Amino acid sequence: MENKNRKTFFMFLMAFLIAFFIVSFVEVIRSSLTSSGAPEIPTASALEGTTPGSFSDLAERVKPAVVNISTTKTFKGRNMGNPFGRSPFNDYFGDDFFNRFFGDIPQHELKQRSLGSGFIISNDGYILTNNHVVENTDKILVKISDGKEYEAKIIGTDTKTDIALIKIKPDNGLPTVEIGDSDALRVGEWVIAIGNPFGLEQTVTAGIVSAKGRVIGAGAYDNFIQTDASINPGNSGGPLFNMAGKVIGINTAIVAQGQGIGFAIPINMAKNILADLKTKGKVTRGWLGVSIQNISDEIAKSMNYKNKNGVLVSEVFKDDPADKAGIKLGDIIIEIDGKAIKDTHDLLLTTASLHVGEKATIKVIRDSKEISFQVIVAERKDKPEIALTQKSGGYFGINVQEITKELAKQLGVSQNAGVIVTDVEEGSPADNVGIQQNDIILQVNKVKVLSLKQYAAEMTKAAEKKNVILLIKRGNSNFFVGLNVE
Repeated sequence: MENKNRKTFFMFLMAFLIAFFIVSFVEVIRSSLTSSGAPEIPTASALEGTTPGSFSDLAERVKPAVVNISTTKTFKGRNMGNPFGRSPFNDYFGDDFFNRFFGDIPQHELKQRSLGSGFIISNDGYILTNNHVVENTDKILVKISDGKEYEAKIIGTDTKTDIALIKIKPDNGLPTVEIGDSDALRVGEWVIAIGNPFGLEQTVTAGIVSAKGRVIGAGAYDNFIQTDASINPGNSGGPLFNMAGKVIGINTAIVAQGQGIGFAIPINMAKNILADLKTKGKVTRGWLGVSIQNISDEIAKSMNYKNKNGVLVSEVFKDDPADKAGIKLGDIIIEIDGKAIKDTHDLLLTTASLHVGEKATIKVIRDSKEISFQVIVAERKDKPEIALTQKSGGYFGINVQEITKELAKQLGVSQNAGVIVTDVEEGSPADNVGIQQNDIILQVNKVKVLSLKQYAAEMTKAAEKKNVILLIKRGNSNFFVGLNVE
């Protein structure tokens, strides 16, 4: 009996020791993982806001400030039995064809109706939308969230950014959106779009920010937010919200051939021009008075410029702001008011946001040294496009001749304005960078060329170094090209 009790005691003791050993071992492992910095699995509360469980509360909160816009445009035409007002044959054969054969058919006033979206930015009825939604229209009707309709008038438009400001006269104060900061937006953030696609009012779609700063060929000021939130015809002018319920974009464009690719104008672009739209009806943009170009590999190598960021000044317009401040041909602009300039598109967007009359600090590289200039910004005007007796040839595949009196008169240039390109050898360095016949070479390695003799002397030096930078005049534009011989 005593042996049996002793056996039972040892069994319990062994079980206890085994259990104690297992618990201790687990604690040691756990402690080791924690002290070694191993990542802990995030709790549900830590993940809150990363992946939204529902957009319902957000949509319910912001929808009242989103409006539907319907427009009517009247034009004269011949119905020709087409219920849509214009026959496709008109587009194919042209109106002259139908005028010749059907001129006796009377013209009627036909109406074209379109749909779009917008959002209320002030409780007294100011609304932002796309310019293409409201331009050249006879009547604009705005339907707010409670179903009431108001006729709107255009306050200001900007075709370059496709932004318009319109206004209604409401019976009472209106709900408004909260404007966010599109510069703070990050790729991968959740966003929702609200609008009137295909006339389906107050449609909510969700997605993420796919990219920023997209250039899609819509204009000089392209800087779009790309999103996979569904944007369809009728969404134009509607808001793109972040998860805080703030507008960070104006839905504008879609890629017809693709799915899940939509584009929105950054709201900061609208904020920059809103005051002009409201007070002037148009946008006044800054102007520095320079022509610029991107820095190619060849130019960077020829100038011994290691950093490709920045833009090269290819022309300084006389008596314009840059000229008065001291900026020169061949300077590389790297910064404006503390903002780094990467390329010509970057400089164009930055300059456009400058206010006329204000002083801007422009930092340039000249002869490998940084120099800062204070430039008083002027108003940008719509200007023309700026962003052959003796011969010499053989240098880098370029054949040139002096500019005669006859040629100078024909080209509208000074007789000592440089030398003119008569031929470019196929497959040569000059051909590879796009130098063309009738281009005028103004400078060789920043030395002004006044004669064929001077051109030949400078090109001889350049040929020894196997690289050269030329300042070319083509039409009304000046630009630099870099040539290398490997």
